[in-house]
Amino acid sequence: MDPLSSLLNGIRAEGSVVSHAVLTAPWTIRFADDAPLTMISVLRGGGTLLLPDGTERAVGAGDTAIVSGSAPFHLADDPTTADRSHAAYEIACFTTDTECATQELGGIHWGADSEEATALIVGAYRASGHRHERLLRALPPVLVIKEDVETCAWLETAAVDAAQLSAGSQALMDRLLDWALVCTLRTWFDQVGADAPSWYRGLTDPVLAPALRAFHDRPAETWTVASLATRAGVSRALFAKRFTQLMGRPPLAYLTECRMDEAAALLTDTDLSVAQIGRSVGYADAFGFSAAFKRHKGQSPSTFRAAAA
Repeated sequence: MDPLSSLLNGIRAEGSVVSHAVLTAPWTIRFADDAPLTMISVLRGGGTLLLPDGTERAVGAGDTAIVSGSAPFHLADDPTTADRSHAAYEIACFTTDTECATQELGGIHWGADSEEATALIVGAYRASGHRHERLLRALPPVLVIKEDVETCAWLETAAVDAAQLSAGSQALMDRLLDWALVCTLRTWFDQVGADAPSWYRGLTDPVLAPALRAFHDRPAETWTVASLATRAGVSRALFAKRFTQLMGRPPLAYLTECRMDEAAALLTDTDLSVAQIGRSVGYADAFGFSAAFKRHKGQSPSTFRAAAA
């Protein structure tokens, strides 16, 4: 499994709140779901995202924005009129102290559906465990990409259809949101190029990609620079040089980092023993794994697990 797929396994749209909203100005929406990721696709109209740190980011028709972090934020038709009389809405269906239900929110239309109205699809993502945290560290507080008109029309049609709450509608929207998240992140990583995380840049390199896929498919295997170079089809020296230049660290340092991150996720999210986790990331015995984990994370596996709990 490639790194992006692995990280996205920890954050899915299972039972996600989905709203196909149509709003007539002036309006604001407060997002208070404590969701690690929130995705907003603007089908028509537009507004301005207002983040807790004061960042303002305009979004218009065809834009898809992903906001990372669980702090509440706002989307307003015009930030300069937010303190005046306007229609105020809130999405907070993941919290335990609200009466809102996914079924009640999904597909609701706010305001009049006119040419001047703003139409949105909003999806909030739940996290299962801590595996997604490495992905969040690679993302800015908000990212925006432009979609084409045909994609927007298709998304709106699918959302309206799912909002009828017919059989399978929740699963349909969950899978639609998962698909949209992967596409949006891949497009953004491609656009930022050299600023994308190293684990993503390597997957787009024709020399490194075969070796990286082999390692991420079988992290427990005893990989060496020579065996990775064989996968890449180049000499050991060329592979090591290219890997260090592109990834910012030598091959074995990268392998150790990935193994320790995977081990940390398993320690936090599973009941597997330290020895079992060590074997799953390529260590023959618990002692060797524990020593490597403490060097990398500053704590023994048992201490790390207890602190996380």
